[in-house]
Amino acid sequence: MRLVVKVGTSLIAPGGRIDTTRMRALVDQLDLSRHEYLIVSSGAIASGMTHLGLRQRPSTVPLMQACAAVGQSLLMHTYEQLFFGKKVVAQLLLSSDDFTSPIRYRNLQNALHELLKLGVVPVVNENDSVSVRELVGAFGDNDELSALLATAVKADWLLLLTDVDGFYFPNGKRPRLLRTISKLTARMEAVCNGQGKLGTGGMRSKLRAAKLASEAGANVAIANGRHAHAIPWALERRIGTYFPPQKRKSSDGN
Repeated sequence: MRLVVKVGTSLIAPGGRIDTTRMRALVDQLDLSRHEYLIVSSGAIASGMTHLGLRQRPSTVPLMQACAAVGQSLLMHTYEQLFFGKKVVAQLLLSSDDFTSPIRYRNLQNALHELLKLGVVPVVNENDSVSVRELVGAFGDNDELSALLATAVKADWLLLLTDVDGFYFPNGKRPRLLRTISKLTARMEAVCNGQGKLGTGGMRSKLRAAKLASEAGANVAIANGRHAHAIPWALERRIGTYFPPQKRKSSDGN
């Protein structure tokens, strides 16, 4: 199978510092001998903040760009260490233009196809250091980016790993965890509120990403990445919120 695994800022850099223990636990859950993986990784700005001694998320775009530039190298260094002796990793920094321009989109698909054929694990992030549109929320903390990537590579699964157990719907005093969402409704989106202090996304952006990827033919799950078996159990639908594919993926192309 081909899987896109999106790991949010709340998992990678809680409090602004890269959590290598958590990242190692997630990498250890990957069945690298059987499946192809693409990782969409947030956390560059948060880790850059810590390295630069900033306590609060920058309020200006240039300072966010600087944090992203510093943090991205730290993030990739961590991934290289975690995959050492297991797989070669590659860095791809993307912007919305890579998905809207037909030529750039095809070039992106070609590059990803070749990397996967070589057995490489692509680590993808927004091009925050130079693409200002991404810094102001074009991708929603990489949620939409992960869905677009899953569509580009015709992934079988998109796993959106976060710090909550899935999507909770109001149910009196105790919200109810929805285990399966066959169709996303406006009411479901309306109950979502807030976003992380260090990230830019939230449950609403995850629901929209799930809708986008499932409509393209992928299975999607929103699950708690802190769970000891987050990735395999999400695939088995034992945890999280599951979105079934809305159509079969085409088998043509890459």
